[in-house]
Amino acid sequence: MRAVVVREFGPVGEAKVEDVPEPVPGAGEVKVAVARVPANYVDTVVIQGRYQFAPPLPFVPGKGPVGTVTAVGAGVRRFKVGDRVLAMAEQGGYAQAVCVDEEQCYGLPAGMSFAAAATMSLAYDTAWFALVERARMRAGETVLVLGATGAVGRAAVQLAKAKGATVIAAVSSASGRRSVETGADHTVDLSLPNLHESLRAQVRALTAGAGADIVIDPLGGDVFDAAIRALAWRGRLVVVGFAAGRIATVKANYLLLKNIEVSGLQVSDYRVRTPDLVRRCFEDVFSLFGEGRIDPGPAVEYGLEDYGRALRDLLARKVSGRVLLNP
Repeated sequence: MRAVVVREFGPVGEAKVEDVPEPVPGAGEVKVAVARVPANYVDTVVIQGRYQFAPPLPFVPGKGPVGTVTAVGAGVRRFKVGDRVLAMAEQGGYAQAVCVDEEQCYGLPAGMSFAAAATMSLAYDTAWFALVERARMRAGETVLVLGATGAVGRAAVQLAKAKGATVIAAVSSASGRRSVETGADHTVDLSLPNLHESLRAQVRALTAGAGADIVIDPLGGDVFDAAIRALAWRGRLVVVGFAAGRIATVKANYLLLKNIEVSGLQVSDYRVRTPDLVRRCFEDVFSLFGEGRIDPGPAVEYGLEDYGRALRDLLARKVSGRVLLNP
């Protein structure tokens, strides 16, 4: 089968697509013929060797592929050959087949296409845990979503709205504003001068001076520094990533003075430690999809051989919507 094989950490696109032996499912594993796999920002970090958990070399990158079960290992009870699944693999998705523990697989609803499932993969589960588990969101609260045009940001906007929140989407361009305004109640502009002051002023203007109850932050850097000042009393900010580049810091006395919380989310830990909660997450997300209350939106597809171009286009923001690979 064909697969992207990273033999040395390095620039995006240097790893070759190679012919490798097809994987054989071990005990408790299912083999999945990959129909689609999302190309994620985190994949670029893993390939460069900058991820906090560097996989041993060589490895096949790619998280969260979707496809059809073609074989099962000993002891598998939840799935059979022919089932359509989302496989939350930590790696191995940039290939024509992958073996995944059955406990990390989730059956797809009949009305969900592979493209839709891959578009939701690693985005909607991350957003769900940020909102529901880490931020303890309640209906009626105000949620400020940073990076609202990114995969996790779009998911957070939709899920927060579906669960009864007032949603403020933070964008940095007119095109970004147009892309999220149909899902969010309000937008704020991250490109205004003096972000440190202007973001708080915009949020307060939209919340009668109170600020946001929750901030979902996949960006970090200067945007984090500004957003924490836009929190309401007893507000909660959830750190999801550092797409802006700089890992922000916070002074603990500021948390005390405003009675606010800053927490982090490493969603893969939940898959290992609380698989039942992850299953509840996907049941909820799939149910909302079936009810038409969330929409994964458009995706741009590339062939496996073009994975390098796909990731570079993702980093350069040349595409609107999610980037998928079709092996």
